[in-house]
Amino acid sequence: MQNSTKYSKGYFEARKAELDVAYNALKPDWQDLADYFLPRSVRFLARNVNKQPVKNKKIKDSTPLVAVRNFSSGMMSGATSPATNWFKVRVRNYGQDRSYEVKSWCSAVENLFRDIFNSSNLYRVLPAVYKQIGVFGISVIGLMSDENTILRCQLLPIGSYRIAKNQKGDVDTICRVYMETAKNLYDKFGEENVSKEVLNAIHSNRLEEMFEVVHFVEPNKDYMPESVWAKDKEFVSVYYESSSTEDKFLSKSGFDKFPYAVFESEVNGEDVYPSECPGINALPDVKQLMSMVVDEGKAVKKMISPTYKGPASLKNKKMIDAPAAFIEEDENGRGLTPIYEVNPRVLEVDSIIEKLKESIKEIFYNDLFAMILNTAERSRTATEVNELKEEKMVLLSPLLQQIHNGLNQIMDWVFSECITLNILPEPPLEIMGENMDIEFVSTLAQAQKVSKISSMERFTTFTINLANSLDPSLKNKINANKMVDDYADFANISPEQIVPTREVEKQKQKEDEAASQNQLIQQAKEGSEIIKNIAGVDSYGSDLMARLGLT
Repeated sequence: MQNSTKYSKGYFEARKAELDVAYNALKPDWQDLADYFLPRSVRFLARNVNKQPVKNKKIKDSTPLVAVRNFSSGMMSGATSPATNWFKVRVRNYGQDRSYEVKSWCSAVENLFRDIFNSSNLYRVLPAVYKQIGVFGISVIGLMSDENTILRCQLLPIGSYRIAKNQKGDVDTICRVYMETAKNLYDKFGEENVSKEVLNAIHSNRLEEMFEVVHFVEPNKDYMPESVWAKDKEFVSVYYESSSTEDKFLSKSGFDKFPYAVFESEVNGEDVYPSECPGINALPDVKQLMSMVVDEGKAVKKMISPTYKGPASLKNKKMIDAPAAFIEEDENGRGLTPIYEVNPRVLEVDSIIEKLKESIKEIFYNDLFAMILNTAERSRTATEVNELKEEKMVLLSPLLQQIHNGLNQIMDWVFSECITLNILPEPPLEIMGENMDIEFVSTLAQAQKVSKISSMERFTTFTINLANSLDPSLKNKINANKMVDDYADFANISPEQIVPTREVEKQKQKEDEAASQNQLIQQAKEGSEIIKNIAGVDSYGSDLMARLGLT
């Protein structure tokens, strides 16, 4: 069967209908989350582009908005800050300490990646990625080649795409629905590929008229590894106008590498979409908070602006900012009084509200990102502060690993693009054909390694103290070169700042040889002094030999 028959517009419309089953089941939950955390983040209808969302009436308190903002800022500064070296390049299954050249090559690749990320828009996109994964548990970035910056990223709005996974649980299919202007479609795909409707818009000078487009990427059923044609690549990629009656594609090509990076949190079994994330866990507290904020507001309003009663003679009198109920004047001639006394337990309600706010912030790890402020109390020792930090880092580990999985997809794509463009530094012969690994060494990742560094320091201190007090030979139990190299790796020290072990050993050998020569010279001097003392200054030759009993 030919590709043109198999991969028709009807085929992909049928695939989209299949993906819509899981997608439609999740839409109400996403809308609920958006209503309370990110009101402008979802786009279930592509035609809603450039439209202002309906005014949100569910958010009565800004706490969830602040919690999401702090979560995004904390993840950005702690995991992928452009001001820090948050990743390291390694060679899989290769002892880095065995070769200084390999370390230097890895460092050069790291610098290349950092230049690419700094010149691209990745760091402008990541904060929104963290907001989406925090609230919805999923975020998708489109990865595109750019002739100037190598990489260009596009964040997809929640609800604008459907996904499917392979047997390993990895996302390998994405169907994206979006709007594009007639001008952009004409410029990107050409006159021969766009529909008659687009051409009519162009000829009528309606350049900004929007058309709905579907972009579908999935594993290519006719993948041919040896072929150079785009249609035979590992992933097939098609664009088509969903509203057009013409059965043709805007374009049909392919990718060697999946062109999307998918960030997702915890997934339950065979589910397609994530089932747990901070937003899902905090939603009950947020709904209760909004309800109690409204109730507290009503109680306070009744206290400061109650309904009044008074003599009927005041019926036509104007009252400012107070509704009134009128009764007959009593014999005492009393004036206006509240119909009923309201004395709600506002302080107790306010206390519950504050607990809900703290709970929401804690679910979004706001306390962890502000742990320096929260733990730097005078009543706590440095040891207690460090233990608290390590404990909180353990709580963040699952989420941090999930984010690292998404970042790894970006790294793989960039590495593949660098190979295609032939801009990687020449690798040492000893690692030719090996695979590359990425180790994340951001502030948060490093904080999780603090226990390793602390263990090394405690072990070294213990061994040296024991050697000084009991047996000096115990110092030989420490492999100093290995300890220094490991410490540098854990502390994310550049290999350029570390002298290679073989150079240290050469220098040590030179120092030992120099010490041995100095010792021989010293021994010769001492021997000469002994001879002088025995034979006198003028003794030499056979006379000296005789006195020493050597003849």
